Amino acid sequence: MPVTTIGFFDAHCHLQDERLAGWLEAGGVEAMALARIRKCVVNGTHPGDWNRVAELANQFELVKPSFGLHPWYVNERPEDWKTRFEAYLDQPDVAVGEIGLDRWVEGHDIEAQIEAFRFQFRLAQSRQLPISIHCLRAWGMLYDFLKKESSTEQGFLLHSYGGPVEMVEAFAALGARFSFSGSFAIDAKSKKRETFERVPLDRLLIETDAPDMVGPEGLLAETLRDKDGRVINSPLNLPRIYKYVAGMRAMRLETLTQIVAENFESFFNR
Repeated sequence: MPVTTIGFFDAHCHLQDERLAGWLEAGGVEAMALARIRKCVVNGTHPGDWNRVAELANQFELVKPSFGLHPWYVNERPEDWKTRFEAYLDQPDVAVGEIGLDRWVEGHDIEAQIEAFRFQFRLAQSRQLPISIHCLRAWGMLYDFLKKESSTEQGFLLHSYGGPVEMVEAFAALGARFSFSGSFAIDAKSKKRETFERVPLDRLLIETDAPDMVGPEGLLAETLRDKDGRVINSPLNLPRIYKYVAGMRAMRLETLTQIVAENFESFFNR
């Protein structure tokens, strides 16, 4: 299939983020379509943004909604969050995420994170939904959890994988997919690039994580700034990330694009 037909797929982003509100109003999603971005997975992070994710999915065909309680917001969860979470999963064509474990964030309660993660993960597995996982400084704990809980056939996505290169093979054996973020192209992140050179091609996905995880200047298709003047990540940077990864893996862009399209389809559109 030619690259013009396949296009690009963003495995993880946050179009619901208020920093992108003005960009969306100015025709951002239409610009994504013109850039041949076929689909983007928009990840909710807490009950307060789930409805916005659902609205974007109803408004734009290229948005695949994903709902989750991010570990950063576990301490702020309302009492009825589980009931509300289940209700959002009753919608068609959904995924689960962003969920996970994080021992880096200040004031974390790892036991509460594990409880929230387990509930969401098990519900996703029972409904055979794709799962997008966030992890920081908890890779061993995450591996032990997934070894007990995960279905290898169904698998899961480790978004912006930043774990040890030595764990790639072990996570892949449990069904992991790994998504590359444009921020990994920054000079100081050579170890993360070396890690992704070890990721099996049939497990590789690509993401922006927009508006976060902004990459180096050469990967910016446009310069977006937040209200304080800080550069943020544009969803339109996705094709440039693909081009970077193709160079990193010493392969033609057309070949990479087809591989990632097939990987996206097999994981997110079961």
